[in-house]
Amino acid sequence: MSTLSMLHDAVVAAFAAHGNGSPYFTAIDGLALLRSFSERHPNHLIHRPALCIVVQGAKWTTFGERRLHYRTSQAMVVSVEMPGASQVVHGAPDAPYLSAVIELDQAILREVYESMEAPPTPASDEHAAAFVMELNEAILGCAARAVSLLGEPQAIPLLYPGVKRELCYRLLAGPHGGVFARMVVGAERNRRLVEAIHALRGNFDKQVRVDDLAALAGLSPTAFHRQFKAMTAMTPVQFQKQIRLMEARRLMLSREMSAETVAFEVGYASPSQFSREYARLFGAPPRRDIGKLLSA
Repeated sequence: MSTLSMLHDAVVAAFAAHGNGSPYFTAIDGLALLRSFSERHPNHLIHRPALCIVVQGAKWTTFGERRLHYRTSQAMVVSVEMPGASQVVHGAPDAPYLSAVIELDQAILREVYESMEAPPTPASDEHAAAFVMELNEAILGCAARAVSLLGEPQAIPLLYPGVKRELCYRLLAGPHGGVFARMVVGAERNRRLVEAIHALRGNFDKQVRVDDLAALAGLSPTAFHRQFKAMTAMTPVQFQKQIRLMEARRLMLSREMSAETVAFEVGYASPSQFSREYARLFGAPPRRDIGKLLSA
């Protein structure tokens, strides 16, 4: 049996044992399973650094102006927390879309990198914070063993740390090792740029000056803007706007807050501007969009 078949069977078994909810946030911290029986409308969310493995089917994800398509035996790698929209484009009742999402543990990745006898040379060119990679047998095998542990919950704390460490090694030792070395382990300049992105993410509801972010990254404003867009496919303003709107949607769904109240909560000075930009991102004004989501 191939490692892909083993992973497929493990994901199917996990859903059979634990119900039909998707996403299924498993007993393993940082491991989630996704399933869809039909093509789905875009799902807007803030992506955390993770390896998003397609076990069956196909999907696309957009980050700003960049759209990534990935399918069975491929994975989308995200190295920086950032907003995006995803849509399943191949899923059917007899062959549902299946995916395993494994969050990247940057501390373990760095530890493995520093322990390698011949670590990969970090990629030197400006790069995107998300890309698609083909999966080899070794990486698929790590994922299959991780998901299979869900059937042995008592073994998870003993065995999963080793699986996670091996996965980090396989990623660094593989064809994209140089990209992981720079994007996840990070050169100094890259690390400071990521710190600036985290600062923007953490202060999404405040007025943030691009010059201040550039200073945090150790770059001129022009270089910061260029490298920020190369990494995220968004300008800092677009990045902040998407974070604000996604947080507003979450607040209206979880706390039943009005659109006007939530507009001020996430940093808008004008509720009318908030409603226009909300409709532009989600396809409907706040009240109609939230009503549709609550009745689904």
